[in-house]
Amino acid sequence: MAIKSDAQKRAVAKYNAANYDRLEIRVEKGTKAIIKAHAEKTDGGSVNAFLNRAIKETIERDDK
Repeated sequence: MAIKSDAQKRAVAKYNAANYDRLEIRVEKGTKAIIKAHAEKTDGGSVNAFLNRAIKETIERDDK
């Protein structure tokens, strides 16, 4: 990955602020490693993608 200039970092931060909401979660010790290991098997290693999928699937299931 290329080193980003300060201007690039500001542009990315501005884009993210305009287009994404940010959540912070806390999990018990050891749970993060379990989530990461599962994400690596199912979502290409992205914990964010795994959590987004899990949330969407749970909402869809609960709305039925």
